Amino acid sequence: METTSSSLVGAQTAEAPAAADAAQEPHTGPHTSPHTGDPAEAQQPEAAAPVPAARRTAAGFLAADFPWYGLDGAFTGPRRLMQVGTAADGTVEHGSTGHGDEPSARGEIATGEKERFAVVITVASNPLRRSSDGTGVLEATSVSSAAWLAGSGLLAYSWPGQMDHALRNDWLDQQTEAAWELADDLDGEDWSTLSLPVDGEPTTFHYRESEFGWVLAGSTGSGVHLGAYGRGMSAYGLGFAAISDLGTYE
Repeated sequence: METTSSSLVGAQTAEAPAAADAAQEPHTGPHTSPHTGDPAEAQQPEAAAPVPAARRTAAGFLAADFPWYGLDGAFTGPRRLMQVGTAADGTVEHGSTGHGDEPSARGEIATGEKERFAVVITVASNPLRRSSDGTGVLEATSVSSAAWLAGSGLLAYSWPGQMDHALRNDWLDQQTEAAWELADDLDGEDWSTLSLPVDGEPTTFHYRESEFGWVLAGSTGSGVHLGAYGRGMSAYGLGFAAISDLGTYE
């Protein structure tokens, strides 16, 4: 995950319902038209046949050079690919997989039914390294990176009861900053520890709950950090495993 000390873990959170269509697709370069003649000809619709979003999302996951994680085989509900995050040079740095209901910021308020979902975020483990343009040094990713992505992701799918629509953006900005501060202090009193299996091995996670759901973060033995958040599903009974077949995710 390409970051600087001033950009936290990137310019955007891992999950953003307001920009769901864009978030579910990896960043790619501009479309290159096959036409080389008249510019007007290059703009014709047939020069840029659309590719289904699901296919583009899967391509982003397949482009990663690290293993993806999701809930293990004990979970038998629906699974889906969500989105990937890329660096400026197109390198895939993190991504998320969804399990259970598809989360919505106002799901419970609108329907009266409590959503049950868990989202698993895989973050590539990157050492301290130079930026792609050679002008600076980028922060290494860490468990805190995964914790912040998970915390901000949960907030993006949360809507405080009775809150006016016009006030939510201000609330979200404030709470996202608070999520970063919490992620930067994993040994603080707001966090407890929880042992959950990762590829069958007991692994220690940092864990916290709020009125909006739960968040956890830890590291695996396979070179990635894991974050997760959810609502309506208990975190205590979850297990994580590397995804051997992305085709099992819708």
